[in-house]
Amino acid sequence: MKPTIRDVAKAANVSISTVSRVFNKPDLVAEDTRNNVLKAISDLEFQPNALARGLIYKRTQTFGVLVPDISNSYYAELIRGLEDEAIVGGRNLIICNTDNDKRRLIENLKMLKEKQVDGIVFTSLPIEPDYYGIIQGLRIPVVLASTHSLEYDLPSVKVNDEQAGYDAAKYLIEAGHEMLGMISFKLTNPIAGLPRYEGFMKAVRTYGLQVDPLRNIQFSSSRYDHAFEATELLLRQTSGISAIFAASDEIALGVISCLYQHGLKVPDDISVIGFDNTRNSYMSLPKITTVAQPIRDIGSLAVKKLEQLIKTGTVSELRTYLPHSIIERDSVKKKHSEPI
Repeated sequence: MKPTIRDVAKAANVSISTVSRVFNKPDLVAEDTRNNVLKAISDLEFQPNALARGLIYKRTQTFGVLVPDISNSYYAELIRGLEDEAIVGGRNLIICNTDNDKRRLIENLKMLKEKQVDGIVFTSLPIEPDYYGIIQGLRIPVVLASTHSLEYDLPSVKVNDEQAGYDAAKYLIEAGHEMLGMISFKLTNPIAGLPRYEGFMKAVRTYGLQVDPLRNIQFSSSRYDHAFEATELLLRQTSGISAIFAASDEIALGVISCLYQHGLKVPDDISVIGFDNTRNSYMSLPKITTVAQPIRDIGSLAVKKLEQLIKTGTVSELRTYLPHSIIERDSVKKKHSEPI
């Protein structure tokens, strides 16, 4: 049977906390006592397991991750990036699906505190004042991934959603499309809703196009069926649209399905550009042209920031914006070869 930290403490005739201090802060332990503990460790050939390491080093080597919808393919990619980087540092992840439920999110934060995680990655949701109050009370390092906070000094990693929305509209316009529509997240969503909408509208104004926000823009959650319904409404309220910007790839799938049900072919009749570059975008027919986020890189860098925050108490850059790009596939028809 392998020796435990209790065996070490008993052999050295000290408490478990004294053994912990020998590992953590040896200068605070009297020399004779420290030598006795080290001798016991050597004699017993003690090698601490995960639980003992937590007691000794005051670390569990575990990060908590809060995601709003684990069924969304975006979060599968993000978690992959988080986990790949966590493994490099010898960390494990506890994944918490909040299901976009405020009470469940708060319960998860409290649970992660009880689990004594070393840090928390908070994904995609905006940081509300009551969340921030709880985070402050936890006294656990927190990094934001695919979200940010301009009100609070919390380290974050994401893309510039407003610029990405602008570039999506610009791409459609320079492909020759003038009658544009959009299926957006709700404008009450300050992370992926309002910024992408504002970027889209900025491009429309810059290029002098006429787009009626009340008719040409409809709103959806990230769910396929909601996007289908929003597209139905868009088709009823306006006519002549030649291209649609979908605020996510899953929304784009709902858009394309609805268009086909109405006998409209993509991209021959209406072009569609998505957002994210998840697996959905290249597994669909047609393959979706999309604004690509470096999703795994966002996860990886979030973990690196969390490690830096734990070790030094600060980060080299508070808010990091990674570059996006447009991946051209088959869902956008170029009506002419030269940009307008």
